[in-house]
Amino acid sequence: MLPFVVAGGLLIALAFAFGGIDAMSPENKGTLGFALGEIGAKAAFALIVPALAGYIAYSIADRPGIAPGMIGGMLAANLNAGFLGGIVAGFIAGYTVSFLSRHIRLPKNLEGLKPVLILPLIGTLVTGLLMVYVVGVPVAALLAALTAWLKGMQGASALLLGLILGAMMAVDMGGPINKAAYASSAALISSGIYTPMAAVMLAGMTPPLGIALATRLFPGRFTAAEREAGSAAAVLGAAFITEGAIPFAAADPLRVIPALVAGSAVAGALSMTLGVALRVPHGGLFVLPIPNAITPVLGAVVALVAGTVITAVLVGVFKKRAA
Repeated sequence: MLPFVVAGGLLIALAFAFGGIDAMSPENKGTLGFALGEIGAKAAFALIVPALAGYIAYSIADRPGIAPGMIGGMLAANLNAGFLGGIVAGFIAGYTVSFLSRHIRLPKNLEGLKPVLILPLIGTLVTGLLMVYVVGVPVAALLAALTAWLKGMQGASALLLGLILGAMMAVDMGGPINKAAYASSAALISSGIYTPMAAVMLAGMTPPLGIALATRLFPGRFTAAEREAGSAAAVLGAAFITEGAIPFAAADPLRVIPALVAGSAVAGALSMTLGVALRVPHGGLFVLPIPNAITPVLGAVVALVAGTVITAVLVGVFKKRAA
């Protein structure tokens, strides 16, 4: 899913850069901005949910699951069930095809028809009918409620969500909790909700950047090798690679991880409170120069700097002097 989100989001940002905020309006048809918007929004973004569903099904049922999953995902998109519907379609298609594959027995000379004809056909039929008659409407209603709730978030509720997302990004730095926050926020981009993605990226950059700053502010807390590794952590943090903080956390988890979680939680909370929106699911500092990829840029910088400084200070306070 992510390459479609990245390509589509950046192309939409470039459309705004070349054609202004109204680049995709019908009156601008024929302009470069309109063409870039068509490619990003009408092509790349249209494939996000089918790709998500297709490869969920693939992970369960191998290649015969791809077609039923992608078709179920397209139905989810057409029924306004969005990424939630795509997830459901992927699981339905995957487990349906897996079940059929185990229980359908054919003569040896016809076995070759199963993966290319029988499984995709029956799997698509079952998935499609369930999406149209059972799953589509209630999941669409659930997604609409979720979208309205997230878009209406202000004040304390936005701050709380930002705190939770930020803490999730730092608690295991690339592990399942981090990936859950990241994947759910990236999926929301397809529904036009961009603020959780910004909170997640800024909070995910904070641990390595905070560690790098701590090695400069409190060199006595780190060994010579760790101080040298701080420079690499800074580069990784700038590129939104949270895993750059793992060696430092592994060396002193009880002192370092709470500092990382606190800094990332602050970064996420500030990002949500300031309404920072990110249209692409990656990029780190390298998306800042791209017009409209992240807005407002000042709010993003404030959240990132605050989280980084808090992380660095707490690391310096919690850690003992290096031997």
